Amino acid sequence: MPYPARQGLYDPEFEHDACGLGFVATLKRAGSHEVIEQGLEILQNLTHRGAAGCDPCTGDGAGILIQIPHELYDAERRQQGEAGLPARGEYGVAMCFLPADPAKRRRYEAVLEASVTHHGQRVLGWRDVPIEPGALGPVARASMPRIRQLFIGRSGEAEAFEQTLFLIRKRAGRTVDADDFYVCSCSSRTVVYKGLMLAEQIGQFFPDLLHPLALSRLALVHSRFSTNTFPSWQLAHPFRLLAHNGEINTLRGNRTWMEAREWLLSSEVWGEHIDDFRPIIRRGGSDSAALDNVADFLVASGRSLPHVMMMLVPEAWVEDPTMSDTKKAFYEYHGCLVEPWDGPAALCFTDGRQIGATLDRNGLRPAKYAVTSDGLVVLASEFGVLPLDPARVTQKGRLQPGKMFLVDVEEGRIVEDDEIKHLVASRKPYRRWLDANKVDLRALPPPEEVPEMKGEQAAQLRRVFGYTQEEVRMLLAPMAQSGDEPVGSMGIDIPLAVLSPKPQRLFRYFKQHFAQVTNPPIDPIREEIVMSLVSCVGGEGNLLVETPRQCRMLELPHP
Repeated sequence: MPYPARQGLYDPEFEHDACGLGFVATLKRAGSHEVIEQGLEILQNLTHRGAAGCDPCTGDGAGILIQIPHELYDAERRQQGEAGLPARGEYGVAMCFLPADPAKRRRYEAVLEASVTHHGQRVLGWRDVPIEPGALGPVARASMPRIRQLFIGRSGEAEAFEQTLFLIRKRAGRTVDADDFYVCSCSSRTVVYKGLMLAEQIGQFFPDLLHPLALSRLALVHSRFSTNTFPSWQLAHPFRLLAHNGEINTLRGNRTWMEAREWLLSSEVWGEHIDDFRPIIRRGGSDSAALDNVADFLVASGRSLPHVMMMLVPEAWVEDPTMSDTKKAFYEYHGCLVEPWDGPAALCFTDGRQIGATLDRNGLRPAKYAVTSDGLVVLASEFGVLPLDPARVTQKGRLQPGKMFLVDVEEGRIVEDDEIKHLVASRKPYRRWLDANKVDLRALPPPEEVPEMKGEQAAQLRRVFGYTQEEVRMLLAPMAQSGDEPVGSMGIDIPLAVLSPKPQRLFRYFKQHFAQVTNPPIDPIREEIVMSLVSCVGGEGNLLVETPRQCRMLELPHP
């Protein structure tokens, strides 16, 4: 666990973070070293969005995600007299943080190799990632892991290789289950270089990134500002798919619901290996890491990356009269499967073929982009992170609330928000499924008349169910008279139910958990266009499939 244990007034449950992020991509079909250089320049210009502790040379974390620099890795192996690597895409790279202790490290490496063999793939060998520890501050050096890469040769179908690499990583992680074993990335397309450092130290610490043979068509970068957190090597961004700026205010509920759904999961793709994925959300991770865990799992299970981002971070759709019914049906259906990961957030994401960004439905974090005439696409927390000749800029703007900006580097084009979302939303007949299965409480016939209870019978029932005279007078009577909930203070001055010697109603044991970091404050009355209190109740299903039965729920206008 990267955080200290709970002690005194400190509790790791209260961790949040806010950072700077961005990406650069080229619409040209060939990768270049210039793209990586530009990514590092963006990162250096985001230094002010990162943070450092009492050691000013140790940052909260920084990193860069690029396409696998095949030419660099292959040339190095040949120079060392080893066999060259297979063709691009025919092998994967696992970037690993390992313990400094040699015996423990060899044991963990053996576990990872055994996982490769177990899933029918080939171990091609290990590589010590070149590093310059002198570029780091004292605190970062003291906690620095051993950084090594495992090359994994493909045996089997190319289409399933990414899923197999996911299986390898998950099996090894479950077998080791230790805080000093962490796989930053394990992919045939991308590799992550990151650590506990300042933004400008990334290129100095990892010479790979400065090598002219390191080529890529995209670079996703992140400079971390971990508000009230204990930074660590593992929690630096980017993660395997995502980099994030903001807070997930619904994190406790998101984590709990995902854990509850784990036992309903089944998949023809994963079969008996589904047990290796539990827990889906790695314990001790940050809110960003938890979101990446879920996105990573859903993408590996077969959904496209834009599909996953739409279902986890939906735009405001309930009160939008301009949105197509097809897209509304998509969001309504997926609201029956999974809750939004809500809060002020800007997210960048990539699977190595597409790279994009999306904002939360309130648009409370900035993301601005520019496109040049020679096919360069830049998106970041602010303008000016990369010097561009104004004469070259053909498109410039800021990402709108809930919208998605997507670059397909395979096709060499920018995919508009409407196009990608229509493509995803029209895959299944979601509207027909909803009309046939979902029940609106307001559409049900009125209940039969309930006989009135008076005198001692009513008083006896109030005592049986634990209602006091104060609650009848202050809560129930106003509700019966006006049809509205009584207005009260958010302050909690009611004695804890668990301390009472008398029986209490079940819901007296629960307290509402308010988001403490949302800025600015939002309420569902003044911000009804982006807020909805609609709730659904009903049986949960298998998150890995989409069937009409999964939206057989009762819709309530508010809790």
